[in-house]
Amino acid sequence: MTTWHDKAAALQADGRAFIGGERVWAKSEQQFENLSPIDGRKLGMVARCDSADVDIAVAAARAAFEDRRWAGKSPAQRKRVLVKFADLMQKHGQELALLETLDMGKPIKYSQSVDVGGAANCIRWYGEAIDKIYDEIAPTAASSLALITREPVGVVAAIVPWNYPMLMASWKIAPALAAGNSVVLKPSEKSPLTALRLAEIALEAGIPPGVFNVLPGYGAEAGAALALHMDVDCIGFTGSTRVGKQIMQMAGQSNLKRAWTELGGKSANIVCADCPDLDAAVEAAIGSIFFNQGESCNAPSRLFVEASIKDHFLEKALAKVPDYQPGDPLDENTVMGAIVDATQLKTVMGYIEAGQAGGARLLAGGKQVRTETGGYYVEPTLFDQVDSSMTIAREEIFGPVLSVLSFGDVQDAVRQANATPYGLHAAVWTADLSKAIQTSRALRAGTVHVNQYDGDDITVPFGGYKQSGNGRDKSLHAFDKYTELKTTWIQIG
Repeated sequence: MTTWHDKAAALQADGRAFIGGERVWAKSEQQFENLSPIDGRKLGMVARCDSADVDIAVAAARAAFEDRRWAGKSPAQRKRVLVKFADLMQKHGQELALLETLDMGKPIKYSQSVDVGGAANCIRWYGEAIDKIYDEIAPTAASSLALITREPVGVVAAIVPWNYPMLMASWKIAPALAAGNSVVLKPSEKSPLTALRLAEIALEAGIPPGVFNVLPGYGAEAGAALALHMDVDCIGFTGSTRVGKQIMQMAGQSNLKRAWTELGGKSANIVCADCPDLDAAVEAAIGSIFFNQGESCNAPSRLFVEASIKDHFLEKALAKVPDYQPGDPLDENTVMGAIVDATQLKTVMGYIEAGQAGGARLLAGGKQVRTETGGYYVEPTLFDQVDSSMTIAREEIFGPVLSVLSFGDVQDAVRQANATPYGLHAAVWTADLSKAIQTSRALRAGTVHVNQYDGDDITVPFGGYKQSGNGRDKSLHAFDKYTELKTTWIQIG
């Protein structure tokens, strides 16, 4: 039987950019090494695109938009192509999953079930949706007819992170392409391979050359050039709050392009003493923070437990932690894999040291493991006796580190939960319906979960309050980012 390791050994990754329907190296001929966080193996060389390549890709996207080779197709025609795109993604699902796991270290079981499945579903859903959205007629006087129509914004730049490379790309490109835009996608330099393969699959599905382009490269080079480009009409970014602020500044400095950002998080998970199912709350608290190695912007990294049940809760939680010990990402039994690279490993370990130095009590984990593999692995880590002033309670760690805080009443929990510049996700566990509704209304977050965590569907918007960004991915609301509203006023009497 062929194993995932056998498939990995036979893989030949293509790191060339995808511009105008063709694979090409950067104009400068510069490249960078792509190393797997699983064991440090070299996956290949990747094109290091810069402003010269951005100019070429944007010109290709603009030409495709202006001649309407894609925008001019009817919604039903675009739907058929996008549905075929999704079908082909699933056909090539094992290849895409392997690329995802090798590139960023997540377990292969989740690359298949979550990333490939979720990305294909996203492409298909927006394809199916686009011919079911109606324009409007305004209720004007009888002497006029006012039409309100949606039009594609033009050339869309999408910059996506390394933690969910394929899923985050699909959240951007699916509504943008469905609406008739041309797209230039820049994946993270840490995980470029699935985005590049998706471009080939899109071409095979029937998306015309120039409509979907992919530029690998560094953020300070290719990413900044896209944000500053005068012929990019809109930019969608998912990543850190620090870089998101830079993206918005560059958008303003250039052509005032629309800039939509989904940024960092420090999500609060509040467990009240009247929680209806403590075991479910424990499972969600532990499973959600350690899923994807903690490299999730919506990870519930701050766990607030009512003081009267905290010791009992922690006892149950600590019994679950060993289930998430990191293992070989290419083993289908592994549930937690490798940290994406040495830089992120150093960042996570630095926060663990800061937690100990700051007075938090380390109850579990805290060490780098599997060092003999040459990869980057961190134990699932749990801190108790954390207060909201500590660094590990204030800053986004993006690793498998959980901070436990206590509270006296739910108002105290809400006050602490909201005392952060972020506002992405939150949760409350209580059997009291009134308390659940009042708390969810009081929490300043884009999504509030009640008696669960990570409930999700393509039909609901994803995004945050405050410095967690603006705009929303997913759902029909995403079309608001990638379309213009036009009023056509016709005098008829």
